[in-house]
Formats: sequence, C-alpha cells, structure tokens
Amino acid sequence: MSKSKVAIVTGASRGIGQAVAINLAGRGYDIVSLGKSSLERAQAGLDEIKAVGGRVSYVQGSLADEEARAALLQKAQGMGLVEVLVNNAGMAPRQRLDVLGMTGESLREVLDTNLIGTFLLTQSVANLMVQEKSKNSDYFPSIVNISSISAYTVSLNRAEYCLSKAGISMITDIFAARLAEFGIPVHEVRPGIILTDMTQGVREHYEGLIKEGLLPIKRMGKPQDIARAVEVLTDGSLDYSTGQVIDVDGGFHIRRL
Repeated sequence: MSKSKVAIVTGASRGIGQAVAINLAGRGYDIVSLGKSSLERAQAGLDEIKAVGGRVSYVQGSLADEEARAALLQKAQGMGLVEVLVNNAGMAPRQRLDVLGMTGESLREVLDTNLIGTFLLTQSVANLMVQEKSKNSDYFPSIVNISSISAYTVSLNRAEYCLSKAGISMITDIFAARLAEFGIPVHEVRPGIILTDMTQGVREHYEGLIKEGLLPIKRMGKPQDIARAVEVLTDGSLDYSTGQVIDVDGGFHIRRL
C-alpha cells in the first residue's frame, strides 16, 4: 500500500502559509505544520485546511527550537511520505528600532527563528528526501522557501528581518546546488506587499503608496497569489529548473525611471 503524500508547511494556520496549505491539501497532500500559536488559537485556521480534504497535524513551538523541529519531522514521517517542504514561518522583530539602536537580543531572536531554524529544518528534511530518493524511483520531492522583497529592500527599522530574508535566498541557492544531483529542486517565492492579518493595520498606508505608483500592478497581493506560485514549483512542471526565484510582488522588483 502506497504511503500518503505529506507536505510540511511551517506557519500554516494563517496568512500565506494557510493559503499554501489549502492549495496543497486540495492537490491530495496531508499537511503537517509548526507554529508558535497555541493549538486553540490555530485551530480555526487549521480547520479551513482540513475542510479541503486530507489530514492536518500541528506542532506548537518555535522554528528555533530543536525539539519542536524534531517533533515536526516525527509527525510528518508518521503520516506518510514527505514530498514537499514549504519554509514559510518567520517572525518580525518584536519592536521596530532604527538599525543604530537595534539590540543584539532582537537580532539573535529573529535570525535564530527565520534563518537558522529554517536552515536546520531544511537540512533535516533534505536528508530524509535523499534517503527516500535512493530507494524509490517514483519519488519526486521539492522544497520551496518563502522569502520577501526584504531580501534586497532595506528597512532601517527592521534590519534583523531584512538580514534573515537575505539569508533565506542563500539557503535556496545552497540547497539547490547540493540537492540537484538527487533530482530534488529547491526554489524561492519572494512575496511583496501581501494583505494578511500582519499587514492589515498598515493597509491604508500601503494602498496609498500603491496608488502613488509604488507597484506596476496596482493592488496589494493576496495569500492565494503566493499559493499559486508554490503550486507551479511543486507540481513537476519545472523539472529542469532549480534555484529559481519567483517574484510575486506586483512588479515591485522592476527598476523604473
């Protein structure tokens, strides 16, 4: 009997992660996720994923925590065959401070979660995928990292976040190069200004900037825009590509005069 297809999507209970998980669940994947929210707070978002079909399992914990990452992998392996990893979870600094006043504590917390946690989870999942690939010729796994326009766009009051997202881009290149020989593609989706509960409070500010010409496509992005990009990168259509970055940003990355 064949094993169930499993997708690990960190931060899947809301926002971009939830949209990605709903898309994957609709394509036949069971979902395993990790998040800082309690199960009680995450449950409503997880139920929306479950309603699409398949099973959903959740681990409460920080991506920076080795025990939480180990529990995530254990649950994923217990559910079936891990075919997709989407590194979506991350955090912003607890307090936005000018780079000249940013604390070492804040820097370490953000990098431990967004960068180091993501790297170590990817390393663990990559090893599982390589092992399975060596014995299963019908196994076609993939990894997608969700970064941000902050990977190359400076925000002086959240330098920690920018550094972490720039690092995510290098994680993409490193693992894309290392896993290519095994036929495991690693790609990156780089969101722009996406309307989620995290940006709801500054929605009017961003919509004003967009109206003034910030973006060629004059709207904020939606989580579903990111989910569709992840679908393209995980459905096997781009089997001769790896290390690609898809900008889902309304054209923000285009240099204009």
